[in-house]
Parts: sequence; C-alpha cells; structure tokens
Amino acid sequence: MKDFRELKVWGKAHEMVLAAYRTTASFPKAEIFGLVSQIRRCSASIPANIAEGCGRLGNNELHRFLQIACGSVSELEYHFLLARDLGYIPAAGYAPLHERLLELKRMLVALTRKVGADRGLS
Repeated sequence: MKDFRELKVWGKAHEMVLAAYRTTASFPKAEIFGLVSQIRRCSASIPANIAEGCGRLGNNELHRFLQIACGSVSELEYHFLLARDLGYIPAAGYAPLHERLLELKRMLVALTRKVGADRGLS
C-alpha cells in the first residue's frame, strides 16, 4: 500500500476536482442533473481511483485503477469541451482549465506506464 497523498499526480487531480466544482457552480440550474453532475462525478473519479489503487495490495491493482483514472480524465476533457461549446465556460476560462487537464493527463499516463513497466506490461 502507498500513501496516495504523497503522489504529485493525486494532488493535481484533487486540484482539478476543486476547479471543476468552482467552474460548474455558475452553470445553468437546468444542467444540475446533467452536465454539472457528469463533470463533478468524473472529475472526482480521478483522484478517487488513484487513492483506491494505492490502497490495494500490489502493482497489478494500482495499474488497473490508474487506467480507470485515465479514462475519467478523457471523459472530463470531453465534458469541458462540451461545456465550452454550449457557452457555459467562456474561452478565456476554458484555455487554462484545459492546459491543467492536459498536464494532469500527461502525469497520469506517465505514472500508469511506469507502474505497468514495473510489473512487466507495456
């Protein structure tokens, strides 16, 4: 077992959840059970899966949960794009959010590959 709080990628993922909550706070009320819920759910899934993987025994389980977190990053990337295209996130607000998300994605993919290599996967 590893302490997830020691991982920089977990910290970045947690910051992304906070940013997602702040960003969606101004969305139309009609989206509370739609896009707001989806964005908040998939953003929280990223650090939660990192934490769960760290709480499991062995790199096999960690690798699996990191892969799930990678999927949630891609899902969040799409939801932010959709929100921008619907006019819920202004272009000026979307650009830095997207850059932070891409940095998180790069870090998470690198960690996933490292854990996979440590267990003999590609």
